[in-house]
Amino acid sequence: MRQCLGCREMKPKKELIRVVRSAEGAVSLDFKGKAPGRGAYVCPDPVCLKKAIKSKAFERAFSAAIPPEIYATLEKQMEAGDE
Repeated sequence: MRQCLGCREMKPKKELIRVVRSAEGAVSLDFKGKAPGRGAYVCPDPVCLKKAIKSKAFERAFSAAIPPEIYATLEKQMEAGDE
């Protein structure tokens, strides 16, 4: 079970999308859940992603400032889905 950073609900890991921060500092969506790096989870719902961004949940989870262009990239990746 993992907690969504947007809605704060506990859900099975398979139902959530992992957002990963690599050692180099790159932040991206990890649909498979296997990418190396620090992970945080969010529901596959753009509303949850927006809530997490607004509350700065990713910045707290990764202990680092995240530029706005990264958030725009995450939104585009979520809209595109697992391709």
